[in-house]
Amino acid sequence: MNSIGDKSAPVFGVAAEFSCARDLYHAAEKIRDAGFRRWDVFSPFPIHGMDEAMGMRRSLLGKIVFIGGLSGFLMAVVLQFGPSSVLYPLVVAGKPTNLFTVPAFFPIMFEMTILFSAFTAVFGMLIMNGLPRLNHALFNWDRFKKVTEDKFFVAIESGDPKFSERAVRDLLESLGGTNITTIHGD
Repeated sequence: MNSIGDKSAPVFGVAAEFSCARDLYHAAEKIRDAGFRRWDVFSPFPIHGMDEAMGMRRSLLGKIVFIGGLSGFLMAVVLQFGPSSVLYPLVVAGKPTNLFTVPAFFPIMFEMTILFSAFTAVFGMLIMNGLPRLNHALFNWDRFKKVTEDKFFVAIESGDPKFSERAVRDLLESLGGTNITTIHGD
């Protein structure tokens, strides 16, 4: 029974190594079907269809970015129309002070939409991914260092409602996982 990390620290989860992307893909389908929710796969390259195999839903980031872009657009509208059409309607060279001034304001509205969308995308992604995270319990496992070269891993976290160390080990072993290891850490 392999175990990595400070044994006095709580169990982070159980991880296993797989020989190829196909085996990892099929293991992900079986883990999803077993009802686990807090787990992840690690691979040196993207695996087509892995999101579906893991049962992942579509990300909320697109909706968040849309709200950020809409906020930028509305801020630009208020900052331009407010002073020039409502607070201080000054007619210069026959320029209207109503909705017909949109062509003059369009570049600022466009740029504020893009700016707010970009900031929302970056900060939303960081928050949703829990970044920045300076250390992860899996980094203590020497075999995990090969994930960037040629190894494939799956880790089931102890925070999962169905987690039982013995049952997870048996599941990973039945799926063909090797070097099954209990990871301790935060």
